Amino acid sequence: MASTFKVQNIFLYALLSTFFLALGFVLFSFIWFGNINFILQEKVFFCGLFLFLLIGLTALYWFFLKNQRRRDFTEISKNIPQFQSNTMDFEELSQKISTITEDQSKEIDVLHERENYRRDFLGNISHELKTPLFSVQGYLLTLIEGGVEDESIRDKYLNRINKSVDRLIYLVKDLDMIAELERGRINIEFTTFNLTALVQDVIDLLEIKAEKNNIRLSLNYPIHQPIKVVGDIQKIQQVLINLIVNAINYSNPNTEVIIDFDDFDDKIQVSIKDQGVGIKQEDLDRVFERFYRVDKSRNRNNGGSGLGLAIVKHILEAHKQKIYVSSKVGKGSTFSFYLQKV
Repeated sequence: MASTFKVQNIFLYALLSTFFLALGFVLFSFIWFGNINFILQEKVFFCGLFLFLLIGLTALYWFFLKNQRRRDFTEISKNIPQFQSNTMDFEELSQKISTITEDQSKEIDVLHERENYRRDFLGNISHELKTPLFSVQGYLLTLIEGGVEDESIRDKYLNRINKSVDRLIYLVKDLDMIAELERGRINIEFTTFNLTALVQDVIDLLEIKAEKNNIRLSLNYPIHQPIKVVGDIQKIQQVLINLIVNAINYSNPNTEVIIDFDDFDDKIQVSIKDQGVGIKQEDLDRVFERFYRVDKSRNRNNGGSGLGLAIVKHILEAHKQKIYVSSKVGKGSTFSFYLQKV
């Protein structure tokens, strides 16, 4: 209705404008010819006047219509930003709702993951503590029931009790360390130290353990050639101990565990390679999880807590580094990490 009214107004404006132009044309002719009767009797005059009115009406109608369309377009253009703004507000609201929904879904997934993690952790820690505790209980009952009178039985069982207690202490210490690492409560004291000397000290410390398993430890690097690196020497020593002990526990008898260095510009790569059972491809991503064991019986028999590699991972992450592993089943595994050189 509004557009029809506007078109009618435009036509009226054009008609009136043409009328006044025609009237002006007649007056001009009267002045020019000086006789109104002569003008009215001439057919040519009326034909010209008709054509003038038609052309003038069409031109003026087109002119007014064009201007009106321009004004309408301007008014519409003024309203477009508000419309776009409303559209953007709706789109923004929709995006926010979608983001909130996605975040809530992620939080739910995290909560489920944490619950599963908590359940698995409690189950694992219960099992790890139960084994040595039951062993101690069994040995003590044997001694109480008369075994203490037999010196050979007494000494053997007391020695086993001592080993079980050592395992409990080892487990509790590892649990305490990994808890502190995960909470970020252990300070990393960066100092410069000789990596070659540190590795040799760890080899000397673990040499007896390796010999009991008929494993030889060797450093594939000149002992007298120092390598200066930056890190927390106590924590890096723990990393080396855990990795070498893991290599010993999973190595086949009469084989060698090799510690090697590789120079990469501003970093040094430390590698610990064993000739053991190896790790399946599907297990590689899980070996750094708490209590995860490739061969469950082998590690428990050697007194491991199941937390050694998890501790390694957290210590190296605190140094802004990563632990890497490659392995072939039946051939052995290689664990490696990097340290910043001085």
